[in-house]
Amino acid sequence: MSSDNVLLEVKNLKKYFPVRKGILKRVVAQVKAVDDVDLYIKERETFGLVGESGCGKTTIGRTILRLIEPTAGKVLFRSKRLAGSSEQYREVDVVVASPKVMKALRRDMQIVFQDPYSSLNPRMTVGSIVGEPLLVHGVARGSEREDRVRQLLGAVGLKPDHTKRYPHEFSGGQRQRIGIARALALEPQLIVADEPISALDVSIQAQVLNLLEDLQDEFGLTYLFIAHNLSVVKHISDRVAVMYLGRIVELARTEELFDNPKHPYTEALMSAVPVPDPDYSAERIILEGDVPSPVNPPSGCYFHPRCRYAREVCKTETPVYRHLGGEHFVTCHLADSLNLRPVRKG
Repeated sequence: MSSDNVLLEVKNLKKYFPVRKGILKRVVAQVKAVDDVDLYIKERETFGLVGESGCGKTTIGRTILRLIEPTAGKVLFRSKRLAGSSEQYREVDVVVASPKVMKALRRDMQIVFQDPYSSLNPRMTVGSIVGEPLLVHGVARGSEREDRVRQLLGAVGLKPDHTKRYPHEFSGGQRQRIGIARALALEPQLIVADEPISALDVSIQAQVLNLLEDLQDEFGLTYLFIAHNLSVVKHISDRVAVMYLGRIVELARTEELFDNPKHPYTEALMSAVPVPDPDYSAERIILEGDVPSPVNPPSGCYFHPRCRYAREVCKTETPVYRHLGGEHFVTCHLADSLNLRPVRKG
């Protein structure tokens, strides 16, 4: 991996939530929401993060931004703003950054939340919502701030006179555009898009996806795109990581992942991707059993109780997250011997 164009690098990231019981609220167990995750995101790329609900996708996104304090690990962010130059960067470990440095980093790292309804303050006008980051960071005030808000609304496809309205006067798609405008206000390098279209109508989802792609080209943005819809991830992402029970089980370039999956869990997810061909009948891989509890995960490979290829080694030994070549990584004992089915192209 060349560090020349890497914007964000995550090393051994862990986030455990304590389980407390009794009158004294003693810690009796840990929920391993994120368990030893490694990944890197390049400048101006869209990095997709997929997996079942509850696998830790959102926790990774919020831990990277330190909206949730990590238990262990490093989150190395290469900020050009802190370096004071567009040609150089200053590497900062977000996990141990001081409050002063974190405030500066907030300008470089923003988030678009999943729910466009609860993420906007209903008592604030759109102008106040989008302009609040400018006010907090002292970037613009007065008429300059108002002009900047109107520019941002125009960039996301809303009208300048919308600044006087309140969130309840907008549709779900329009509210998400307001959230995107707010995220753009401080000219960030990285935006964590936490399932930004899952709460929207299907007809609106494509519009928001196209908007995100247009804004990436216009502002030079980098996205961590969190989703559970593989078709959407395939459309928008340059590379994709697949998560299962707090761990990344496979990571590769999008074309490589869909054409040549190496982990059985990835294969099962791919079998659920709809193919736009009425004459094609897909063989759906139905995973047996339920997702294990992150409080008490299985021994060995976390996926082995549901894997149809599992062998004895999978039950006893934890697989290593290893490099297969190129930009393909996998956490599976059997990756070299299995011949898994790719997604059929429509």
